[in-house]
Amino acid sequence: MECHQIRITDFRNIERACIQFDPGVNILCGENAQGKTNLLEAVSFASIGKSFRTVHDEDLIRFGTDFAEVSLDFSDSVRRQNLTVRMMKGKRKHIEHNKVKIGRVSDIVGAFRTVLFCPEHLSLIKEGPGERRNYLDIAISQLYPVYLKSLQKYNQILKQRNQLIRAAEEDRRTFDSTVEFWSQQLAHEAAVISRYRYRYLCDAAVHMERCFAEMTGENEKPTAIYVGSSKQDPESYENSEETEKNYFRLLMSHHDREIGAGSTLWGIHKDDIEILLNEKPARAFASQGQQRSLALAMKLAEGEVCAAVCGEKPVFLFDDVFSELDASRRAYLSGKMKDRQVIITTCEPSGIAGGKLITVKNGTFQSD
Repeated sequence: MECHQIRITDFRNIERACIQFDPGVNILCGENAQGKTNLLEAVSFASIGKSFRTVHDEDLIRFGTDFAEVSLDFSDSVRRQNLTVRMMKGKRKHIEHNKVKIGRVSDIVGAFRTVLFCPEHLSLIKEGPGERRNYLDIAISQLYPVYLKSLQKYNQILKQRNQLIRAAEEDRRTFDSTVEFWSQQLAHEAAVISRYRYRYLCDAAVHMERCFAEMTGENEKPTAIYVGSSKQDPESYENSEETEKNYFRLLMSHHDREIGAGSTLWGIHKDDIEILLNEKPARAFASQGQQRSLALAMKLAEGEVCAAVCGEKPVFLFDDVFSELDASRRAYLSGKMKDRQVIITTCEPSGIAGGKLITVKNGTFQSD
């Protein structure tokens, strides 16, 4: 997978730009608030159809203008392709893949695969479970379209079921007559998603352990365990039928408790990844340095699994992470950048091995 060129119009502080990338390391260098992360965000946006910095697309449109456009030329092992996304105030995104209009954002996910690593990811271990679920969802969605479709369906069903729960105090009859239907639907999608998450984490954990050992030079062993809210043994998530039955039983057994809470209390929206270091919870017992090494290992593992499943490496996007890492971790990360395309943002390029230098100033880009 290789990103060749991106053309940007009125995206964040970038009025108009056309940037070519080399197959190896590309370094975006400049002072803060000049547009480095904005460019990286545009590349990521073309990959997954949403921003990693905001949930509101209108935030991406340059101030004083009515639309923004990102057009990305890339290639996989088969052919050269293009993805174009246009955002207009008050309207839906207009998306084209190889000049063909696409009706849904989800249909472009997985066409151009990336792994994003930003400073916020360094808190992947110690932050709440939502961060780790997001890690799984983005990684797996780029590999398996059926996962993303199931996740979207699950979220729609969950919304309906939560509305039913919130209305139950005033309309218990409707709740009692329809809750079984919504619970069955939710349990089915939860079982599909749980299986994908469990399998992905089994694969990622192997690479995570290896990367952590290479990075630290120590014999400490990290472990990543899938923790679903149905409280099954992790291995049992391979059996979708059993998982569906477990979730359905939970969803049908605690209605008064859910009505009191005003929301659905069981399902994949409550999942987590338990990260252990030498069989102890890393969140509580690992040092800050160890937690950062674990987070970095998880993101590198994301790339390794992607390469194994798809047969080619994704494009790595590193947003100002070198300044957040110590010398040994920077050296390790530099070594891992060989034989793959990487786009890095930094205020100071020294210490980053080789690569194409692109100077960023006030939303403009100059290659040296």
